Amino acid sequence: MRRVTLFINGTSKNGKVVAVYGTLSDLLSVASNKLGIKASSLYNGKGGLIDDIALIRDDDVLYVSEGDPFIDPQNEAKVRSDPHGAHTDWLTLNIGGRLFTTTRSTLVSKEPESMLAHMFREKDVWGNKQDKHGAYLIDRSPEYFEPILNYLRHGQLIINEGINIRGVLEEARFFGIEQLAEQLEVAIKNAQPPEDHSPISRKEFVRFLLATPTKSELRCQGLNFSGADLSRLDLRYINFKMANLSRCNLTHANLCCSNLERADLSGANLDGANLQGVKMLCSNAEGASLKGCNFEDPSGLKANLEGANLKGVDMEGSQMTGINLRVATLKNAKLKNCNLRGATLAGTDLENCDLSGCDLQEANLRGSNVKGAIFEEMLTPLHMSQSVR
Repeated sequence: MRRVTLFINGTSKNGKVVAVYGTLSDLLSVASNKLGIKASSLYNGKGGLIDDIALIRDDDVLYVSEGDPFIDPQNEAKVRSDPHGAHTDWLTLNIGGRLFTTTRSTLVSKEPESMLAHMFREKDVWGNKQDKHGAYLIDRSPEYFEPILNYLRHGQLIINEGINIRGVLEEARFFGIEQLAEQLEVAIKNAQPPEDHSPISRKEFVRFLLATPTKSELRCQGLNFSGADLSRLDLRYINFKMANLSRCNLTHANLCCSNLERADLSGANLDGANLQGVKMLCSNAEGASLKGCNFEDPSGLKANLEGANLKGVDMEGSQMTGINLRVATLKNAKLKNCNLRGATLAGTDLENCDLSGCDLQEANLRGSNVKGAIFEEMLTPLHMSQSVR
């Protein structure tokens, strides 16, 4: 059985005699337990790296490193002769007036490319300033530095309660500890509450309405009102562009001159709503109910539903004089008894629509798709000049 004497790299004191067995990894594991460090490599007395356990002879003296290069213990002994002990393996840091004592290997081994590693890997390379007691002066926050030092000691990120994690992140970036900075960024992201996409309730919205002057435009662009009860409210001139109003109850609401461009109104109930001069360009109202709605503005301002998706809507009995439904999709829609006098339906998809009882006088149906549409009980005859299909 072979035995060797182990010392921490750069020292010749407090050595441990251990038996050699198994592989080189087994010996490094024993060295870690005996010396209280994280052993990663072995050197002989001349600085040669031991990479095979067969190279070790009985009674060899070996130096255990945590990853830092070989340090001749004779040179280290000269450094320790300094009266202040400024360059011994144990160091004291004065961080913003608070003292931290640690080893040089702690500062250089875990993150060898960090600023701390470059500052303390070799003596006086950076010209580090010291106080009267020999502690190295660093003008940083001590409360944010402590978690960083503990990370360099044991590799775990532990932040005590009451310490702002963003402050620790800034210190990690300052000292160039990139792996820790990445962990902190992930921790900050995970600590943030999820974005609140919950729909706005009627009560919340009424508060908005009451707090808004009557002459001011209320901007609700992109907001989520899904399933909300907004019935019988005065919603004139409100900007609902790209808002989510799916399955909303908007019965008898006053939406005069509101902007519903690209809004989602799928499955919404707008029965009896006032939609004079409304802008619903490219909106999605598939499956919505618009029975008895008023789109007709006596002042001549026309409602604009150009390009809207109105598949399967029920608009029975609605007043839509002069409405713009150009290139809109009204497939399978119910338009019974609607007033579409002077309406623009050019290029509109009216396939399988029920237009019975409608007033289509002067309506423009050029290029519209009327396949399967029902035109029974028309109030006025439909002239060929109105449609090319």
